[in-house]
Amino acid sequence: MKPVEPNGPSDKGSEGHGVYSVANLVTLLRLLIVPFFFAVLVSGSERSRLAAFGLYALAASTDWIDGQIARRTHTVTELGKVIDPLVDRLLLASGVIGLYVIGVLPLWIPALLVARDVYLLYGSWVLEHKGIRLPVVYIGKVTTAVLLVGFSSLIADWPRVAAAVTGGPSWLPGTTGEPVALGIYFVYAGILLSLATAVVYTRRARAAVHVSPTET
Repeated sequence: MKPVEPNGPSDKGSEGHGVYSVANLVTLLRLLIVPFFFAVLVSGSERSRLAAFGLYALAASTDWIDGQIARRTHTVTELGKVIDPLVDRLLLASGVIGLYVIGVLPLWIPALLVARDVYLLYGSWVLEHKGIRLPVVYIGKVTTAVLLVGFSSLIADWPRVAAAVTGGPSWLPGTTGEPVALGIYFVYAGILLSLATAVVYTRRARAAVHVSPTET
């Protein structure tokens, strides 16, 4: 879950202008996988769930691959700086919504995570119109990685572990005493990190607006 990267050098290498860089093509591949993954996941069978896990794991791995390619080949493009964070959000949204549709996650989890993304996207749009781009922060990258691991585990329903807490409400999976996929605890950690990330970006956005030149 990453906002648009800043003007100037980014964490994926030096600036490039070609649209059809290898890194961009890998990102576009991730985008193409998203609707297929979602359709397979919500189809309902155990076999399709395993196939969905394979697609999701492949898409998640390309997020790391395109970054490595861009850094090694020094081919960051304006298109890449826009679509990479958007595709990350689509991948996370498809995972959490799909897991809700098949009954693995309660509604409040996708609602919270999607609302956070909408908030950050709107904030990025507002800042863009002011000529401001916030740099990607480390906690945002960690959040994305933790949620991808958590969703992947829940999709595969593996590894199964004993509940860490018992006697909890049904809307908090992993607290009711029933065995659960380990990924649920990654999701809870990702939620906390997501909220922390939103706070960090909000503070940085306010600071950036205060120091930017007044629009005329």
